[in-house]
Amino acid sequence: MNAITNPKDRPVKISCRNVWKIYGERPATFFAERNGKVPDPVATLKAARDSKHIAAAADVSFDVHAGEIMFDGKDLLRASRQELTEIRRRKMGMVFQNFGLMPHLNVIDNVAFPLKVQGLAPEQRLKRAAEMVELVGLKGREANFPSQLSGGQQQRVGIARSLAVEPELWFLDEPFSALDPLIRRQMQDEFLRLQKILHKTIVFITHDFLEALRIGDRIAIMKDGEVVQIGTPSEVVMHPATDYVAEFTKDVPRVKVITAGDCMVPATDVHIGGTVPLHLTLDNVLPQFVGGASILACIDETGSVCGHITAGTVLAALAASEKAAA
Repeated sequence: MNAITNPKDRPVKISCRNVWKIYGERPATFFAERNGKVPDPVATLKAARDSKHIAAAADVSFDVHAGEIMFDGKDLLRASRQELTEIRRRKMGMVFQNFGLMPHLNVIDNVAFPLKVQGLAPEQRLKRAAEMVELVGLKGREANFPSQLSGGQQQRVGIARSLAVEPELWFLDEPFSALDPLIRRQMQDEFLRLQKILHKTIVFITHDFLEALRIGDRIAIMKDGEVVQIGTPSEVVMHPATDYVAEFTKDVPRVKVITAGDCMVPATDVHIGGTVPLHLTLDNVLPQFVGGASILACIDETGSVCGHITAGTVLAALAASEKAAA
């Protein structure tokens, strides 16, 4: 999440292809009647809706690359129940909207619980749990019970617990939606801080588009169960694929999404007044122009110059984005 390098340049960690999930009167038999095959996704989706089913996921395909979120080349649909259990226990961490803490266990024991399930010795699991409690900023609260913690603190315990198993893959499903706006913002900050330290592969589900823009490397936007666009925050805002996406993004502050790299032109032999990272958003770039710089070099994570931006290229990108949303 929010890494400097382009996610598309990294190895694929998870590949999802043609995923379906429906709810309704007969969800268990809908695909069985079709021998588990979907030769025509459009016709299948129409049939599902005509038979009073709701498609939560309709023919969804996407790749998740290392450092964001077949898993390590293994087809999970072909894995045995025992293999899936081991993957879930040892390679995946999950955080949900409902904190799911055990009320009879204190903080340290809640965090250590998945390690107990794995069979780790008490001293090992308590040591690891203590490290995670400190990582999420709850050192000194180890003996507290969930009822003695605020909502934000409880969610921190849930995050610490999910990280205790050192997961390769981290799933977060609406993890902050039950929190009030101020605490939600604080937890987003905490999430970004942890990701800078841990560099996890993450799938983050949210209904809050601004939250998705703030924390995601790439965003998949769904409508009625179908994926209508996948792209970086700036790609989605600057080049909406459908009217739905354009309407969804029209009130987004462009300067908080568009990056220096999005406004960059090829490097030439010009006088450079400073440098900015490719991934830096325009709200952090513009003060340099106000300060007197006329041309800024864009650099990648190695410090190499990739191109440059001017006030003119920035204004052009903002204008194009506003036009696309109109």
